[in-house]
Amino acid sequence: MKTFPFPKKDQDCVPDSSRSAGRLNLPVAPRANVRTKFASTGVTAEAMMPTEAASWLNHALEQGICIQKVGLAGPGDALADPGPAIETLGLIRAEHPEIELGVTTMGLGGEQHAGLLAENSVGEITLLVDAIDPEMVKKLYAWIRPGAKTLPLDKTAGILVDEQARAVSAFKKAGLKVNIRTTVYAGHNDDHIEEVAGCMAGLGAETMTVVPFKAVSEDQDRSWEPDRELMAAVREQAAKHVQVVEVYEKSVADMMAFSYAGDSVGQATMQPKASSDRPNVAVVSSDGMDIDLHLGHAVKALIYGPREDGLASLLETRTLPEPGGGSSRWEKLAETLADCFVLLAASAGDNPKKILSRHGISVIITDDNIEGTVDVLYGGGKKGTKCRK
Repeated sequence: MKTFPFPKKDQDCVPDSSRSAGRLNLPVAPRANVRTKFASTGVTAEAMMPTEAASWLNHALEQGICIQKVGLAGPGDALADPGPAIETLGLIRAEHPEIELGVTTMGLGGEQHAGLLAENSVGEITLLVDAIDPEMVKKLYAWIRPGAKTLPLDKTAGILVDEQARAVSAFKKAGLKVNIRTTVYAGHNDDHIEEVAGCMAGLGAETMTVVPFKAVSEDQDRSWEPDRELMAAVREQAAKHVQVVEVYEKSVADMMAFSYAGDSVGQATMQPKASSDRPNVAVVSSDGMDIDLHLGHAVKALIYGPREDGLASLLETRTLPEPGGGSSRWEKLAETLADCFVLLAASAGDNPKKILSRHGISVIITDDNIEGTVDVLYGGGKKGTKCRK
């Protein structure tokens, strides 16, 4: 779990290319509907709960970070299961009406949900389009899931192309600005980019961002990475048809304290922080050393918190509500852990995570050791000495 320091609170709130301030991307989409053949085989990061995302926006603002735009992006697709995205948009809009809102999506279901996004104050859509030819789509994607089931690529490649085209038109009709984001895979779609730009511009897209594929794990072939000369050439070709805009390599998340939860594709899951009313950490464990229990099987929790000298230590062992009872059990658990800002478990279902999140308790799934993980949550290092039993 890698952490990064927060900026100083007295930094000026002026977005620029050197600080990349101004936009915060929140990963609230739990379900993916496509996978490229170039993706890492590593584990994908878990999505934030809507209340966690809203809390992290507030946390960033409290740190003095200038945020003018919030984008909902990853780890899945916001429109594959629009519920969490719509809830997050509502939470942010209710508290921060001045912040611009955007959504990143493959566009599957875009025509159906364009009006709903507009009603929830989304101003900009970033549509991920790497190809507009079904044959090229089949070369780039491992699978595509337009609905509840993954269908053969021979059928879904054409569906993706058709739905993306329909989505652009629907987004424009709903009053949304459309930006196309295209990833260049050297030797695969680099000679297809100009065609993508011309088609999307013709459908109404205002801008296009062209980014290079970058390998982030050993199982990915670096020969797929385009060099600077190739990127300059494809951007020049795209610019014949649509305004090509640059993308900052850093985001506001780089300026915040966050942790990587074992995700090889680089999606960030931000690290929760203690507060005056929730200073403690709850852990479910079978041996008192490792985080190795499924939350549903746990009957006791270890409660860690700061001592008078500021060091984190084991404060008590707390009895949890008995297994069973459905949602009522998790409501009772939230009451039992009312002084905790996070709960650490080896696994947990979506329902308890949602209920605990609504009560201000983040659930982190990990199989790490207790001492090191708790230490990091209180600002220490992986092998520091701040955490004591």
